[in-house]
This record gives sequence, structure tokens and C-alpha cells, in this order.
Amino acid sequence: MPVEKQNKDSMTDRPLYRRGREDEASPIEKIKTESNGLRGTITESLQDEITGAIREDDQSLIKFHGMYQQDDRDRREERAEKKLDRLYSFMIRLRLPGGLLTADQWIAMDEIAGENSTGVIKITTRQTVQLHGILKSKIKPTIKAFNAAKLDSIATCGDINRNVLCSAHPKQSNIHSEIFAYADKISTMLMPKTRAWYEIWLDEKKVLDKKEEEDPLYRESYMPRKFKIAITIPPNNDVDVFGNDIGLIAIIENDTLKGFNIAIGGGLSTTHGNPETYARLATVIGFTDTEEKTLKAIYEILTVQRDYGNRTDRKLARLKYTVDRLGVDGFKQEVEKRAGFKLEEAKPYNFNSRCDYYGWYQNHEGLWYYTVFVENGRLLDDENIALKSALLAVAKTGKAIFRFTANQNVIISDINEKDKELIDQILKKYKIIEHTHQASPVRKNAMACVALPTCPLALAEAQRYMPSLLTKIETLLAKYQLGNEDIIIRMTGCPNGCARSYIAEIGFVGTSPGKYNLHLGGDHEGSRLNKIYKESLEEPEILNSLDELFADFKKERNGAEKFGDYSFRKYF
Repeated sequence: MPVEKQNKDSMTDRPLYRRGREDEASPIEKIKTESNGLRGTITESLQDEITGAIREDDQSLIKFHGMYQQDDRDRREERAEKKLDRLYSFMIRLRLPGGLLTADQWIAMDEIAGENSTGVIKITTRQTVQLHGILKSKIKPTIKAFNAAKLDSIATCGDINRNVLCSAHPKQSNIHSEIFAYADKISTMLMPKTRAWYEIWLDEKKVLDKKEEEDPLYRESYMPRKFKIAITIPPNNDVDVFGNDIGLIAIIENDTLKGFNIAIGGGLSTTHGNPETYARLATVIGFTDTEEKTLKAIYEILTVQRDYGNRTDRKLARLKYTVDRLGVDGFKQEVEKRAGFKLEEAKPYNFNSRCDYYGWYQNHEGLWYYTVFVENGRLLDDENIALKSALLAVAKTGKAIFRFTANQNVIISDINEKDKELIDQILKKYKIIEHTHQASPVRKNAMACVALPTCPLALAEAQRYMPSLLTKIETLLAKYQLGNEDIIIRMTGCPNGCARSYIAEIGFVGTSPGKYNLHLGGDHEGSRLNKIYKESLEEPEILNSLDELFADFKKERNGAEKFGDYSFRKYF
């Protein structure tokens, strides 16, 4: 691939990132640029009834349409012995800026999950939901059903801006709705212009004049890698704002939104054994005082990353590496030149928590909200509790809407005073209040990624293993009278960080089946990365290590010192 010429919108003399020869560029770059607006041969792949998979190049393109091809790894060996193809299926993820669903949309989602997927509704760490186990023949009916409910999966995966996060609970501010609206504005602004999703999945008439699809932001190559944005309302950093490529911190004075501090370069994915990869928290680079400036700054941050990002090595393609390569000041200057204005100095702010508000709360407008604990975001009915049925019953009243949190929980939302008792009765009938109240603080704070059996990147278990490990950790905490400590524990089945393990007080990162790196020292507010304490531990070693750590914490902590601060102070 030839060296790219200087972008016309740029006002700097700095040369753009040299991609090298065509054979040095990431193969996905060629797939994107030759995809005919992300269409590829997806239509032909869907018509192939010989296999449950789609063509290799199309597997990269369908990510831009909001889905991944997966297979049941638990059954790989069995099927290989029988000389059968892998048991392929697809995961579809919805675009829900800020994580909002109406009651009718909830009912539709429940029906679609039951008809076309495993039936489990998975709340992600990015305030949306995904359905697993969708067969190739069911993809199109699933997307059409979602579209009928005014839901879509556009740009929820792939090298593009993904679902925009926002502090979920209206309790956080009297002007929550004003700030929350930015999630949709940003999502809309950064949507791709191609009509491929509509053509392939909804049978929309094909675009004949390609000028209609000209995309000044993404062009033909889109972003070098995935892009994530989050908005938070201090003092609760519930979205882990510094773990995103762009973080917006709302600055509020006397119930008036003054603007946003903008942070850039957050990202948590790493690769085992590759020291060039690392987790990084976003750096605050300035403040914008109007909606126009905020949106313009966001847009131009993406254009700088588009033009300067590494397109030869996908492991080094996230914004964090571009920021560190150009330097924070150099990156900021380029953004300011393209935006046509200078960012103001960042305004003071403070974080003192990183939590969801469980139980009943009333906002300033008199509306009621109940946050339900959903362990690892898995909404289903099992032998312990009928979560899925309970929330469907709530939706069918038409008296509430639903908000997903970035901690994989759901808020039954915007309930009028006169309807609160009805909703409360449903929650009690299904024992949802009891379930939420009885969960320990450490369990309520915990998160785990999907991992096995569906994630192709997983090296170890996460969501299937975390609950049983937490039960043993709860026993250790009780042993030292620490049961009420709200320690933040997170687990991922690989080093990609989907459950944000690297900014937990205790983080587990899978290295191989049954083995995890133990990380310590993240702070309670999400503004400090943790560090590796011990490597590749099996469960007995994990529990022995935590036993010793909790014993020392009990004896040596300073006053009300949090576990993350204590472990960072002592070991790092």
C-alpha cells in the first residue's frame, strides 16, 4: 500500500503514518477498502447452505454490521472426531446509545431471543445487549425483527465507533437527560454512510450512485481499529471513563452543564508476551464549553486517529498507541488545528465512586428507579431466579422503560409514583428484590466477560467460573470480617480486557485453561491501572494468595483505606 498523502483537512506539516508496502499492511485493510462499502460477498455467503459459516473475508466485514461468527468450543473435539464441521453460530449486538430500551422494545427483544438464539440475553459492559447462538439462516430474520422494533446492530463491532456509553442512572444529576442526550448525538454523528446494512439485511433497494455513500469521516478504510467513547457524570465514574478512546467528563455547576473535559487514549487490551502492547488510561487534554465544540473535537479526534493510526499491526492500532507515538501535546495540537479552535484548560472534577445504585431511588422529578443485580449480565431463568420472566412481566405493564448500566445490570426506569407499587409487587413476586438485596457487595461489584465456550479469543473461563470463585472469596472475606468491603473484582478469559480487569482492585486475566494472572492495585474510582502481582495461578494458589492478602489488609490498612489503595501502597 503506498504512503498516504497529507489529509486536506490537516493543517500540520507532520507526515501521516507510513503504512509501508502493500504486503506489510494488515490484511483487513485490503478487505475493508475492497469491500464495496462493507458489502463484500456477504449475500453470497448467506446463500451457501453447505456450511454454517460464512466466507473468511466476510467474517471481518460482518463485524461492521454488528455481529461475530463464533462456534461452540465445548463441542469442537467431539465434532472433529465425527468429521463434522464446527458448530457455527453468530452473535448479534444492538446499538443502544446510553443503553435505553422502551417497554415494547424489551418485549420484542425477549421474543427474538427465545425464537432465534440461545434464549439468554447478555448485557454487555458497554450498555447494550447481545444474543448468542444465532444460526446463519436466522441472522436475517433476527435483524428484520429488531428493525421492526426500531432497533439496529449497525457499527456495534468492527473498526468503527461502537456503542456510546453514558452514566446510566438519572439519580446522578438533575440534568441527567441533557447529558444523556449526547450519547445519541455522538452515535448518530459517527454512523457510517454506507447503506450496506439496509441492503443486505432489510432488502432495501441497492444504491446506484456511490456519491450518496461518500463518507468524509471513514472513507473506504474506516478506522485502524475499534473506537470507544464514554460520558460520565462526576462524582460516580460508573462507565470507567478512562478506559475509553475518548472520555467525556461532564462539568456541572448549579445544575447547569458548563461543558466537558475531554480525555483521549484509553484502552485496556494487551497481548500476553508482547511488551509493545499495554493497558492505558485516557489523558485529559482540555475542556469544551459548547455542544458544537464538543462534537467537533470528537469528530476531529477520530480523523487524526484515522490518518495517523497504525494500519500495519492491529495489535498496535488503537488510539492509545497513536497518542503515545505522537505525544499527547502533538496529538492535541493536530486536533485543535483541524477543529479550528483551541481547547480550554480542563476544569476541576472529582470521582469518589464507581458503582451502580441498587434498589429503589427517586429522582428530582418524582420518578422511581429500581436497579436489578444481574450477575455477569446474564438475563435468563434458572433454578435460582427467573430474572428474564420478571423483567418481561414488568415490560408488559407498559409502566417502565429500561436502562442498562456499564456494570452489566439493568435499571427499571422512569416509573410514576402511582405505578411504583405495581412494579414493586412484580419484583417481590419473582424475588428480584430479595435476590438483589442478598448479593454481597463484592459480588455486586464484580464483572466477567463471556469467554468460553463462544469467544474465539478466550484462553480460560470467565462468566461460567466467576460466580463459584466469588463464593470462595466471600468465605475468605468473612473470615477476616471484611464481608462488607465493596472491593471491585473483575475477570477476563484473555488479555483483551472486555470486563475491564486492568482497572479493578483485584483483576483476573486468563492465561490458559484454569490459570489466571492476579492483578492488584487499581483504585476504587477507576483512575489508576492495577499491576501483575502473581502470574498463571490455579484456583488453590489464587485462594491462598487472597487469604494472605486479606489477612494483611485487615491488620495493616490505614483507617477506611480501600483494598486497592492498600495493595498498591504495599506491593507497588
